[in-house]
Amino acid sequence: MATLEKIRSKGVLLLVVVGVALLSFIIGDFLTQGSTFFNKARETVAEINGEKISILTYQDMLDQITVFQKFETGQQNIDEQTMQQIRAFVWDQLVREKLLLTETEAIGLTVSKEELSDQLIGNNIHPMIQQRRFFADESGRFNRTLLLQFLNFKDDEPTDYQMQETLNDYKKLWIFLERTVKFSILQEKYNILMSNVVVANSLQAKSNFDLSTKHFDVQYLVKPYYSLQDAEFTVTDKEIKAKYNEQINRYRQEPNVSINYVSLPIQPRDVDYEETERFINNLKDEFASTDDIIEVVNMNSDIQYTGRNYSASTVPAYYKEFAFSGKKGDVTEPAFVNNAYSMARIIETGISLPDSVKLRHIFLLSSQESKADSIIKAVKSGANFGELAKKYSAVTQTANNDGEIGWIVDGEEALDKEIMNNALAKPVKDIFTYKNAQGTQIIQIMEKTAPKKKVKLAILERSVVASSKTQSAIFNEAKRFAAGLKAADFDSIARQNNFIVRQANDIYQSNDNVQNIPHSRNIVRWVFDNSKGTVSDVFECDNELIVAVITDVNKSKYRSIDKVSSQIRSEIIRDKKAEKLIAEFNDKIKNANTLSGIAEELQLEVKSAENVNFTSYQFGSEGFEPSVIGKVAGMTDNKLSSPIKGNSGVFMVQVNDVTKDDSEIDIAYEKQNLSSRLKYSLSNMILMDMRNNAEISDNRLTFY
Repeated sequence: MATLEKIRSKGVLLLVVVGVALLSFIIGDFLTQGSTFFNKARETVAEINGEKISILTYQDMLDQITVFQKFETGQQNIDEQTMQQIRAFVWDQLVREKLLLTETEAIGLTVSKEELSDQLIGNNIHPMIQQRRFFADESGRFNRTLLLQFLNFKDDEPTDYQMQETLNDYKKLWIFLERTVKFSILQEKYNILMSNVVVANSLQAKSNFDLSTKHFDVQYLVKPYYSLQDAEFTVTDKEIKAKYNEQINRYRQEPNVSINYVSLPIQPRDVDYEETERFINNLKDEFASTDDIIEVVNMNSDIQYTGRNYSASTVPAYYKEFAFSGKKGDVTEPAFVNNAYSMARIIETGISLPDSVKLRHIFLLSSQESKADSIIKAVKSGANFGELAKKYSAVTQTANNDGEIGWIVDGEEALDKEIMNNALAKPVKDIFTYKNAQGTQIIQIMEKTAPKKKVKLAILERSVVASSKTQSAIFNEAKRFAAGLKAADFDSIARQNNFIVRQANDIYQSNDNVQNIPHSRNIVRWVFDNSKGTVSDVFECDNELIVAVITDVNKSKYRSIDKVSSQIRSEIIRDKKAEKLIAEFNDKIKNANTLSGIAEELQLEVKSAENVNFTSYQFGSEGFEPSVIGKVAGMTDNKLSSPIKGNSGVFMVQVNDVTKDDSEIDIAYEKQNLSSRLKYSLSNMILMDMRNNAEISDNRLTFY
């Protein structure tokens, strides 16, 4: 009881303590959840109509198509330019998928498991699967057995790290193919559904047929817009604003930024040329006399010595005469060629070897190496090398092509030097093995080119490059220029330093680079993180340093009126010229009612256009003039048109002759043909409409 009384007497204090504890718990929980929330926000690469897309989803798609690219091209190394294209493709595909899925889910359109399975591994294999080179047999045709072998191998248990990596790639490749096929089926279903609402009727079909079978020979006059001076016409700001509002959708834009920048190339200076020349001269005697040419060259040269044999077609042109007229041990004097100092020494002459060799192989993983002898014995006994490659080789790309590697040129680094030396020295059809940490290769020589006279040459070459001291000097120049620089002074200070100021307008978030500046994605990130008037620090972009100032930031959905006012002004002036020229034509018609008479009044030449048809793209020699062609298509013999406002000027036309094809109309065919033409661009039009109406937030700058 005493304890209970104490609790009661401290009731208010306890309430405060408990309240504080609860508040701490709630705040702590909120902060934890808030942390998760903000982390999720940082992980969002895109938001499409309110749906957040995780960077993990985007990266998974990127990994999948990267693997696909490697399998499709057979190249394991993807350069930065190709990688940029892949990232852009993945983004576009991601947006397309999300927009289409939103539409198809709303109308209950789906792809069933049975449909997908049928086009992946069933009786109706999708072209996306059939056209893959890694599922093709020796004739280049799709082979379902190879597809099934791929799928079975994909789910194998890995026996080593390399096999694990291979299986991971196989799984990514299959996920990409499956996803692409599923999206393609859904897209096709949706397109068919939408295209069914676009149908040409009989009247449209007959009208289109009649127009397409008529051909017109016409005479015409044209008075070009350039015959009037722009200065004759006044355009007010009110007119520009009215025109801008009338066609506002023409000026849609993504957020973009413009900059001015200076570029300081990292190039060698006089001191670097002097130092490189001194370096090569200091090595001259040692290069000529050493017994260990490999060490001297490989320690000092940009070109590594590999014991390569040069033919007349592969030796550097400036050493050709020396290489094939000299003797073993001869050495050139150091020379400056192609921005490098170099010298050469003849190591061996009298060599006769082919330039290239065609090979095929079977690659056995470490766990399969014990089968090498029996496979070689089987091949020598007449077994089909290609079938054995498909059965045993771990390299799918070559295994699917009967193990064929293809032609390898002597001197290329496509193969290990030991393999190449063996291949060049051994006879055609011979078989040899090559073993390394990854496994054992069984290699057969298929063909060779004819032997050529060759020479073994050691070349010690040193390119002239900007030294670290020169690089530091150039970097310090850029830093001094950028330090404390204000936007208003950017151009004048640049001129004082003899720097050329360049412009880069309309930089978008999706740009991988600024103009042609290599590896300048970091500049793209910077411009969207800063405001107008901000001057950058020094950006290092490969072999040039960039300092930039933001000159314009456009976040509006539409280009501002001041950005397009000159364009609109030109359009209004053209309209006013057309009005004046039409009035001029109409005035002359009062005095002359023939084309030749009007031509004389206006001092114009009567021109001819033959075989004009409603489907024509060009009118006579005047270029693209759809309004004129449309007018002609509705005219009869000897009728003179009213003035026509064209693209390049004002026209008057007269039809001299109309011919009509004798073919009879097939209404059903014409309806189908016209409907097909109408449907042709429908899917892209729908997608563009979806994009225009969608709320798409692109956060790729945060990650790439």
